[in-house]
Amino acid sequence: MTASNNSGSLTTTIKNKIATVQFGHPASNSFPRQLLNALTAELNQLSTNAAVSVIVLRSEGSGAFCAGASFEELLAVSNQEEGTQFFSGFANLINGMRKCSKIIVGRIHGKAVGGGVGIAAACDYAFATIDSAIKLSELAIGIGPFVIEPAVSRKIGKTAMTEMTLAATEWKNTDWAQDKGLYAKVVENQAELDIDLAHFTAKLASYNPEALVQMKKIIWEGTEGWDALLLERAAISGELVLSDFTKNALNQFKK
Repeated sequence: MTASNNSGSLTTTIKNKIATVQFGHPASNSFPRQLLNALTAELNQLSTNAAVSVIVLRSEGSGAFCAGASFEELLAVSNQEEGTQFFSGFANLINGMRKCSKIIVGRIHGKAVGGGVGIAAACDYAFATIDSAIKLSELAIGIGPFVIEPAVSRKIGKTAMTEMTLAATEWKNTDWAQDKGLYAKVVENQAELDIDLAHFTAKLASYNPEALVQMKKIIWEGTEGWDALLLERAAISGELVLSDFTKNALNQFKK
């Protein structure tokens, strides 16, 4: 499967029971709503694909892994319904990752901000390089990491999530992220990343597929209420993005 347009690109390849899903966008692999929806739909489809046991989630290029939400689309939001719909895209994606029957392994090759941190947290296992620093910058633009918070807190704990959120302009390095549990393994560069990732996923794909399916259910036990919770959080962000504070902050960041 391959799709590409002004809203970004999405490509899927399947080999030896491993589906590699790659998303991309010229603006530091940020997510407009159309790309969010496309990625969610692709994961939903792969969830029922008997030829797939493992999914590798990655992004294009050698810069940022994911810069989170598209600033252009956030600035274009004109009412609460539009805002809620936009942030529902992230809610649906995280819920799609959570409910996907396949183990999702993240390839986090560079920096992750905001929603990008949420995506990394929603992976079942994540590899990273030393360049994969993280930041939750939402408070600095007048909103908060409300939609992704459950996924981030589940992975690194409420205290670490709070530290990241309140220090909204500070980067946390990969040692910190690995120590808190966001990254399972950190390597020096993308060449090492791909070697280790290929070895790990090949092993994983060789295991009993039904055992992997059952393990996925266990990994996400206790999150059954997230369908409603994340949409409620999307409504909070959808309201706050309309504030003058947020509009001004987004314009400053854009400059």
